[in-house]
Amino acid sequence: MDNVSVITVFTLSGLRDIANYRVILFVLTLLCYCVIWLVNLTIIVTVIVDKKLHEPMYIFLCNLCFNGLYGTAAFYPKFLYDLLSTTHVISYAGCLLQGFVLHSSVCADFSLLVLMAYDRYVAICRPLVYHSLMTTQKICILVFFAWLIPIYLLFMSTITTAVLRLCGSHIPRIYCVNWLINNLACSASVARIVIPAFNYTFYIGHVLLVFWSYVHLIKTCQSSKDNWNKFMQTCVPHLFSLTVVVLSFLFDMLYMRFGSNLQNFIATEFVIIPPLMNPLIYGFKLTKIRNRILGLVCFKRK
Repeated sequence: MDNVSVITVFTLSGLRDIANYRVILFVLTLLCYCVIWLVNLTIIVTVIVDKKLHEPMYIFLCNLCFNGLYGTAAFYPKFLYDLLSTTHVISYAGCLLQGFVLHSSVCADFSLLVLMAYDRYVAICRPLVYHSLMTTQKICILVFFAWLIPIYLLFMSTITTAVLRLCGSHIPRIYCVNWLINNLACSASVARIVIPAFNYTFYIGHVLLVFWSYVHLIKTCQSSKDNWNKFMQTCVPHLFSLTVVVLSFLFDMLYMRFGSNLQNFIATEFVIIPPLMNPLIYGFKLTKIRNRILGLVCFKRK
């Protein structure tokens, strides 16, 4: 027990079996990260530059893309470095920071998707009061809390993890996760169980709220062709994005608890698929953004 407080680094063992494919994986990972930056940054810049896109739905989408860059920044640089290194370790503080950023990014995804569902609900079900409800001031407040709540909840979870007395330093993964660090604790504590349980319940509530709102939206839109067209154009991409995030998160949770032969893919797909799919889905599906991007590309060619 004398050594439990002197752990300064963690060993990551997720890359131990890929020595022969290190260069190929590095190239593919770097390419994937560049594409993630390209598609997300394209949406962010397009929304910021074009004043016609300064509407609630596009502002929320801009934050969703920014969150994709925020979350992936905690994984890809370290992972790329590890692919070229023979030792796969991370400092204690770095491990906590990585876990905090990755978890808070996932939670912020859920918060922003809830805001987008609320925006679509008001726009379709209560169009007469849409502009009075979705004012600039209210949008700023909603976005602020969509970032603040995940950061606060994950900060509390990280603090709980940081004060644990650890009896090990081996993490069987390619990046740090609070749940795996908690498993290294010398003894059980109520806080390490209660806080994660509250966080999971809180964001499961987010998902249920969004799906409930879409059941109501579908019922409302069936009576009007215009509303149904609006639903198909703006709501289907959002629903698809939510499904991707939920499935990615569930796969990740299942891997952590039960393991898998596809462990490296399942461990990383939530930092690959949502950051890639969200901007691509909205970029192609939302007419205003698609036309703006195509207009910029065509103008540069001329």
